[in-house]
Amino acid sequence: YNPKKWAEAIKVTRTVYVGNMAFCTREEQVYALFSKCGDIKRVIMGLNRRDKYPCGFCFVEYYTHEQAKEAVNLLNKITFDDRIIRVDLDAGFTEGRQFGRGESGGQWRDDFREDVDEGRGGQGGGLLKRIEGMPNRQVYRGKKRQEHGRFATAEQQAKKARTEKAEGFAQAGNEFAELPTAF
Repeated sequence: YNPKKWAEAIKVTRTVYVGNMAFCTREEQVYALFSKCGDIKRVIMGLNRRDKYPCGFCFVEYYTHEQAKEAVNLLNKITFDDRIIRVDLDAGFTEGRQFGRGESGGQWRDDFREDVDEGRGGQGGGLLKRIEGMPNRQVYRGKKRQEHGRFATAEQQAKKARTEKAEGFAQAGNEFAELPTAF
């Protein structure tokens, strides 16, 4: 999406993005809370790209735009499962958006935080470190600098697809890694 298309999609969307959820929040809990604003078509839980466990966000799709707006108006910034959640209109779910985009497979924000937050999976990744003697400077400690999401260029997206395909192939072979090689 470019900004203009995004703004047009928001005007008619039936989908909301829910962020800052606890990793242990279940889909049934989301249905119970968000159904107070209207009939829910589906809930898509956000998953860690590598391990496929929840990583603190979801998409809720309603049957009407008015129901989605009602959810934003009533549920944004409320406490849900001991966390203050964020509820925003979303341009609409597309396959692949249910996975985290951070280096760890989860969300970027959890890769960068340094604190321990049990509701968000424990210790943060700490990918930004302060430079001693330079309080306003930080250095990125991640494996690679990567563009992601809607800001990635076509070349970066193609490279990412090739990398993920290769990683998937390598993971498929790991199921025999612990078997003895000599009999």
